[in-house]
Amino acid sequence: MKDHETFHLKGNASGWIRPSLAVKSLPALGLVALVACGVLLGCGRASQISQSDDDIAPQHLFMFSPLKAAPPASGQTALRVDLGRRLYYEAHLSENGSVSCNSCHELEKYGVDPGKPVSFGHDNRPGSRNSPTVYNAGLQFAQFWDGRAATLAAQAAGPMMNPVEMGMSGPDAVLAYIRSRPDYVRQFHAAYPDVKDPVTFDNVTDAIAVFEGGLLTPARWDRYLAGDTAALTDPEKQGLRVFLRSGCANCHAGIDMGGNSYEQLGAVTDWPDRTDIGRGGVTHRASDTLYFKVPTLRNVEMTGPWFHNGQVRTLDQAVRLMAKYECGEALSEAEVHSIVVFLHSLTGEIPQQYIQQPSTGAAGEKGAAGPAKTRSTLISTTQEGQ
Repeated sequence: MKDHETFHLKGNASGWIRPSLAVKSLPALGLVALVACGVLLGCGRASQISQSDDDIAPQHLFMFSPLKAAPPASGQTALRVDLGRRLYYEAHLSENGSVSCNSCHELEKYGVDPGKPVSFGHDNRPGSRNSPTVYNAGLQFAQFWDGRAATLAAQAAGPMMNPVEMGMSGPDAVLAYIRSRPDYVRQFHAAYPDVKDPVTFDNVTDAIAVFEGGLLTPARWDRYLAGDTAALTDPEKQGLRVFLRSGCANCHAGIDMGGNSYEQLGAVTDWPDRTDIGRGGVTHRASDTLYFKVPTLRNVEMTGPWFHNGQVRTLDQAVRLMAKYECGEALSEAEVHSIVVFLHSLTGEIPQQYIQQPSTGAAGEKGAAGPAKTRSTLISTTQEGQ
């Protein structure tokens, strides 16, 4: 950096970078980039940033990566995308034919159950966590709020049998329905031609994962990172400065602006609600209590209510709480507003053609997307798919 672009830093109680980020997000970012990110950013407003645009020039924002739109699928992949899309909208994969993946992760609504703290299953029972967005989920290093699934396919394996979600009795019940539909059987044979019987539960979850992998939403932020400095407004650029200065990028970095690590809720100031212990419920280690996967900030203005329990009703409140509990900062109203303005630049366009609901077969019947708003293909235990 040039002299006038230098960040002047002061450490905080947790050091330049929290150990949990440096250790647990290695697969996503790499140790060198993480340590450099921590040295540059550190939680705390003592980091003073120059007000010229040079200080936030894209070439200096190495802790982030621009996202590109998914390339058009072709060949076998295109057939699996088509199959996965149909399965995503398929309500008959639930016990009473009322719930599909789309019921709780509405693709037309940025992949969430908009406005609901938690979603409700096939028998109208509530889940225990907020439904996270399915958009850009394939960029993350683990799935669900507690990271209990390593891949999109693993994530897709449980919801159909989850008694709170879709309520099917087991994989055999799912496959029995699919095998009862000759059009589905033909589609599986076309998408998976190298096996004698391609109608397997592994292929069901694989097809859903292939489809979900294409749910990408590049935004103006990505154009900025790619060098188009006019892609952000001046207020958004100022919000970026506050975002960096406040230490937000210690956790919300990488291509997905999150999804790279598990972090403790209440890292600096004790979190008041310990009802949900997060990853500790998966690993059964006391040291993982209140650790959650850092959520993506992409499309964050469109995916409320926020946090794992869906109890945060405004984005301003979410920013204020994270600053207090994760960085020990009491941001002013102006600083909170500035960060929220920047976050607007992370909203991408929904890929309307890619998500178009199939118009033929079972998934095209009226109500196939689920007349009831129930949980989705992102579940694998009695907790909600988060």
